[in-house]
Amino acid sequence: MIKFFSSGEDKIFAVGFNGEVADADVPKLEWLFSGAKLLTEDALTGVFVGPRKEMITPWSTNAVEITQNMGVGGIFRIEEFFSFAIDNPTFDPMLQVKYTVLGQELFTIDKEPEKVIYIDDVSAYNQKEGLALSNEEIDYLDGVAVQLNRKLTDSEIFGFSQVNSEHCRHKIFNGQFIIDGKEMPSSLFKLIKKTTADNPNRVVSAYKDNVAFVEGPRAEQFAPKRQDESDFFETKDFDSVISLKAETHNFPTTVEPFNGAATGSGGEIRDRMAGGKGSMPLAGTAVYMTAYSRLTDDRNWEKGMLERPWLYQTPMDILIKASNGASDFGNKFGQPLINGSVLTFEHQEGEKRFGFDKVIMQAGGIGYGKKQEALKDTPSTGDKIVVMGGDNYRIGMGGGAVSSVATGEFSSGIELNAIQRSNPEMQKRVYNAVRAMAELDKNPIVSIHDHGAGGHLNCLSELVEETGGRIDVNKLPVGDQTLSDKEIIGNESQERMGLVINEKDIELLTKIADRERAPIYVIGETTNDNRFVFENKKTNTNPMDWDLAHMFGSSPKTILEDTSKTATYADLTYDSNKLQEYLNAVLQLEAVACKDWLTNKVDRCVTGRVAKQQCAGPLQIPLNNVGVMAMDYRGEKGIATSVGHSPVSALIDPVAGSQASIAEALTNLIWAPIEQGIQGVSLSANWMWPAKQEGENYRLYQAVEGISDFACALGLNVPTGKDSLSMTQKYKDGVVYAPGTVIISAVGEVSHLKKVVEPVLKPIEGSQLIYIDFSEDDFKLGGSSFAQTLNQLGNEAPRIKDAKKFGLVFNAVQDLIIKDKVLAGHDISAGGMVTTLLEMCFPETSVGLSVDLSQLNAKDDIQLLFSEKAGILIQVLGSNISAVSEALNSASATYSIIGSVNSKNTVEIKTSSNSYVLDVPSLRKTWYKTSYLLDQKQSGKAHADSRFENHDKFPLNYKFPENFVGTYQALGLDPNRKTASGVKAAIIREKGVNGDREMAYALFLAGFDVKDVHMTDLISGREDLSDVNMIAFVGGFSNSDVLGSAKGWAGAFRFNEKAKAALDSFYARPDTLSLGICNGCQLMGELGLIYPEHNEHPKLKHNSSGKFESSFLAIEIPQNNSVMLGNLSGTKMGIWAAHGEGKFHLPETEENYHIIGKYSNGVYPVNPNGSDYNVAGIASKDGRHLAIMPHFERSIFPWNWGYYPNDKKQEDVSPWILAFRNAKEWVEAQL
Repeated sequence: MIKFFSSGEDKIFAVGFNGEVADADVPKLEWLFSGAKLLTEDALTGVFVGPRKEMITPWSTNAVEITQNMGVGGIFRIEEFFSFAIDNPTFDPMLQVKYTVLGQELFTIDKEPEKVIYIDDVSAYNQKEGLALSNEEIDYLDGVAVQLNRKLTDSEIFGFSQVNSEHCRHKIFNGQFIIDGKEMPSSLFKLIKKTTADNPNRVVSAYKDNVAFVEGPRAEQFAPKRQDESDFFETKDFDSVISLKAETHNFPTTVEPFNGAATGSGGEIRDRMAGGKGSMPLAGTAVYMTAYSRLTDDRNWEKGMLERPWLYQTPMDILIKASNGASDFGNKFGQPLINGSVLTFEHQEGEKRFGFDKVIMQAGGIGYGKKQEALKDTPSTGDKIVVMGGDNYRIGMGGGAVSSVATGEFSSGIELNAIQRSNPEMQKRVYNAVRAMAELDKNPIVSIHDHGAGGHLNCLSELVEETGGRIDVNKLPVGDQTLSDKEIIGNESQERMGLVINEKDIELLTKIADRERAPIYVIGETTNDNRFVFENKKTNTNPMDWDLAHMFGSSPKTILEDTSKTATYADLTYDSNKLQEYLNAVLQLEAVACKDWLTNKVDRCVTGRVAKQQCAGPLQIPLNNVGVMAMDYRGEKGIATSVGHSPVSALIDPVAGSQASIAEALTNLIWAPIEQGIQGVSLSANWMWPAKQEGENYRLYQAVEGISDFACALGLNVPTGKDSLSMTQKYKDGVVYAPGTVIISAVGEVSHLKKVVEPVLKPIEGSQLIYIDFSEDDFKLGGSSFAQTLNQLGNEAPRIKDAKKFGLVFNAVQDLIIKDKVLAGHDISAGGMVTTLLEMCFPETSVGLSVDLSQLNAKDDIQLLFSEKAGILIQVLGSNISAVSEALNSASATYSIIGSVNSKNTVEIKTSSNSYVLDVPSLRKTWYKTSYLLDQKQSGKAHADSRFENHDKFPLNYKFPENFVGTYQALGLDPNRKTASGVKAAIIREKGVNGDREMAYALFLAGFDVKDVHMTDLISGREDLSDVNMIAFVGGFSNSDVLGSAKGWAGAFRFNEKAKAALDSFYARPDTLSLGICNGCQLMGELGLIYPEHNEHPKLKHNSSGKFESSFLAIEIPQNNSVMLGNLSGTKMGIWAAHGEGKFHLPETEENYHIIGKYSNGVYPVNPNGSDYNVAGIASKDGRHLAIMPHFERSIFPWNWGYYPNDKKQEDVSPWILAFRNAKEWVEAQL
């Protein structure tokens, strides 16, 4: 039965019941649907847009779970539909459908599960299903059928195609290359492995796990003592390993960008969850490459190649939707995105067309684990095979195989079948359970693997690869009852992990999983017969029953032949007198231009351990070179990561492109002091290439050899990577080739977290700027952004002339940073030196440069200023010039002192032939324009206009508490505390929240004993809050914000007797405090906890921009008498904001609210959400209960802040710790 609830406007909720609706449940549902009323009609007519009936949305999964937690039973599906008064509304046809009737068949799929099929003709089946099997593989499978003396099943053939796809088995990288009839001495994979063989350095695990591990520092774990029940947090030291991983999700992102990029991000996170016996993802990176966005008609560089009839989405749609998807997953999972890159490109010279029509979406990231658990164990016979996570749906069937061919090669039906489904909240639940096991003194997990391409087939076969295993198909969770056995075991539904664990440890894992509401299924056990069997005891027909050796195959080695004939491109032609015109164009290329449209929607503070993200300076614009995360809340050691790529120069010279990619990653990473210098760096190399095309196999071999040779010469290793080698897109009139691309991700342990250098010139008159040349090649323009704006490539790209010197100079600069000799610094890459000079001025409002480049030898000023050869600029005090020069000379560096810093807001450049005066504010606006145009597509024109107009008008400035000294000693704080204080607080969390650890640590540091309380503890009655005097509702996305932020969380309190009683009793006591931040603030509003006397309570609504907002901004603390912030009245401090529904709706007049925080100005984006009265936070009349949207718990350390006063950066804590100390002292006085 389907019942319809109408909001009275344009929204219809369709609710599928297994039976009749209980009268008592109707008011609960009407409350949940924010007042939508139950309709009496069995069918509605009109024009509606909603999800496909075949695809149960993640939104529905969360909504149904909310009803279950509210005690409403019998609901199997809830979906949102929108009604329109027009016949042809716009919608996304990839995900939505137009309906003219919403009736009782709305969720009915008229399909019976297919039975196991025995395949007569493997070749025909391959063609029909689009499995991308080669003729050799088909012959191999025919041979297996002979060995087994039976026909193979559809599941076996399908499974073989997934496990042995290029996507999964990397056949080209393991293949034999023959160039000009000569066998190359190494495979591509051997070339990469050589780097680690020659330079093992700090590598712990390479090439054989979901991630690479390198040695990390000794770190402090902050976690509850037990995690199968509520318990208090404690600290323990452990020896760490650092994880590095990057994945691409190019094909799914090309077809359906939001979910393609979201699940790409989610899959890469799961890889870092599955390292060793379980490890912790910490932060993400993202790289997007598309064809030109064609934002306006006056961008001449976008007119060099005709626009194509895009197969699925336009490049502009992909840029917006893909970045929305990746951001959404990280935001909801609770992973900050701290670094990344964007590139758009097309070029035609001759007959061959290049462009990122098949897009690149790379999700990368860093994490950590325990060194003692960094290697997987071998399962023993009888160990249990467990799957955790969501149900099986008809998702991504064949994704692994389809990703291995040209986009547009198969029918759209097959390609659409590879569309993904993203549910980050489910993955967070699973992660919490895995993390709990990993944080035990002895982790009982034997082995763990993520579900990605190939689904259960790939994941579970790898888990039991050394032993064999039997899996019961009927124990796998099914969300779609029409799935066949093949679809159950082969679908790519996301957010799932497979693991092996001893039977005796199942009980503990199950208790933890149940507490976290992480679905857990014991589905089989390991054997010792090396067979891989999916059995169906209901039908007595096994969909898969063969040896592991059959599945992993022995198909012949891939042979790749090519000739060494290379493409040649015309030399660049340009007018040296048009520098200003060229500069205006270069600054608007997506690769060079401001990335605020990306950073303003992605959480860059969650975890409370972000030490360096994209934005810098008083203007908080995205220019930082490197992303850095703290290893723990001590803020001493960290992990740094950066990216580098140069696909356009690689078209001219693949070796130059490879060298430039590593060089860019390193000149971005150099600003964080790395333990052991350059030898402490490890790299990931991700390859995207149109292989098996004329000339491209040779270019690919050159590029990989270039990476291998350069890395070996630098003393570096490349212990991980990924390849995606079908980077072509087919149209009716031919093929567009993506430029062969390698994206390098670099990682290293940060030895001094507070010494990371930013590209923000310090306004110190007379300080000097030094240019350091890491390339020592000529100022070549081939493959540069400048060439791109002319619709040209050029024929010479710069190389690195001396790898050994590169390493020496890298270490010399590192040493200068550690000794505090470098005030600011920036790499030279996209846009050349002139862009670097300007960018170092952009984050400040009153700084300029006077530069003399006449000593540098270039053919002309265009070469000098726009060449992208590797180099850096550093700012140093005049008094330190001698010491800096001495250090650089000792490394035989090629460098020049090129100018000085002033306050003129101009960049004055003198060359051997000309002088130029560049106006910083006007060029900053030019640089910002592309971001503004893209932001219009996601924030709407009005908000994009406001952001554009105000981007440089509100520099951050603060008013700290008088005489504040932010040291532990001065404030009486003890981070080394191991004993209980007796002053007790609890964090309260619901599934989907992600701000629990940082909140707990802030309370702990202030002196509280902090208890971890999950809603399942309260609902079950295991916990009643009677022993704590303070509770903190944490931030995040409870229930993925489905049906409104914190609505489901509030429902769990309102409609569960024990949870409600515990909360009511707590608030009835006079000796209690409460705090809600972000999602917790939304919860307090939803429950009316701040002003119970009001008839209409404060509510948090969607941000006025309609999107998630992320920014580091300033709030003012007005006069107030709240316990936590009363003695901070009159201050103005920096704070992180990260929310989608943070707009305070305050129905009363302002004087009826006890306001404890206001945004420093009412204009957007200074007020990021449009809150009434510019309110950021409110408190109860008596000051005991406080609700605030921005995250002061993520701003308690100076290194948390996006911009902190230079003279206080070395202190231990920021003034925000006083809020928590005030709370602790108040509670202590009540005891």
